[in-house]
Amino acid sequence: MNKEKKSLCALIDGFAGKSIAVWGDFILDEYVYGNTNRVSREAPVLILSYNKREFSLGGGGNALLNLKALGAAPFPIGVIGSDTAGKEIIRILKSKGIPTDFLIQEKTFSTPAKIRILAGEENTRKQQILRIDREGRVPNTTNIRIKLVKHLRYAQEKANALLISDYNYFNVKENIYKKILPDFKKAKLPVAVDSRFRMLSFKQSTVSTPNEPEVEDALKIHLVDEKDNLKKTGSRLLKQTGAEAILLTRGSKGMVLFVKEKAPLYIPVHGTTDIVDVTGAGDTVISVFTLSLTVGGTFSQAASLANYAGGLVVMKKGTATVDCKKLKEAVVS
Repeated sequence: MNKEKKSLCALIDGFAGKSIAVWGDFILDEYVYGNTNRVSREAPVLILSYNKREFSLGGGGNALLNLKALGAAPFPIGVIGSDTAGKEIIRILKSKGIPTDFLIQEKTFSTPAKIRILAGEENTRKQQILRIDREGRVPNTTNIRIKLVKHLRYAQEKANALLISDYNYFNVKENIYKKILPDFKKAKLPVAVDSRFRMLSFKQSTVSTPNEPEVEDALKIHLVDEKDNLKKTGSRLLKQTGAEAILLTRGSKGMVLFVKEKAPLYIPVHGTTDIVDVTGAGDTVISVFTLSLTVGGTFSQAASLANYAGGLVVMKKGTATVDCKKLKEAVVS
């Protein structure tokens, strides 16, 4: 094993027990499975014979699961509803040993949920035929703002890093972000941002980890697969976000790391380019990147480890996690 790989493995060894606050939107993913073998007489639609349903965590919840699988000690900060979906999120988190003390249950808010209907004939692989999303904005009440600030102040004192997972349900409020950011910076704690639609709103972070479509939407451009074009885009992102680093994820084309006053680092995808499913891969990437920074890793080392981890989870169906053992095996292979 060469020196670089040894250094990466040493960083992985340091993940255990790191306290990571995850501030963001917590979504319940529901999967309903059934068999199909006939068409309804009432309308030209398939009749689904119910088989089972399963629940998992999406949004910031998937980042929590990734951090936990890597041996860290994550805890969520945010608002969920006091509804059935919210209670299911709490049940799942507690079953994984993740504390829920800083989740605010709000009666007037419906917990975001994505209900996926999967169907197929008996003994065949089920395919998704429909998705139903329940969405809404977190109320911007004084009571909620006070509680969020209080919880984030606690995180600044007790956590090793803040990971922001913004899916546009407005758990992450811009005015609160601006209020608490100086204290995190003063304490030299990494602040990592993954925002689906508002990446330019959360400035001065340690790192932002957008994918190509998010960058195209934010900058109103079409990314061309040329290094000069990517370099200009990276410079523009660094300038407009004020972030210390930008990690651009590009699916089968790998990643590009942009750091102020440094040449872009182009990282080819780990493993095969025949990707199975990118669902939730961004949560894995930012989780590993954030953890790497908490143990003294450089931006380039953090990006390398995040790339290894991302390459592992995209080979699995649905949202997935990676543990330290698998990550080490990927590094040394």
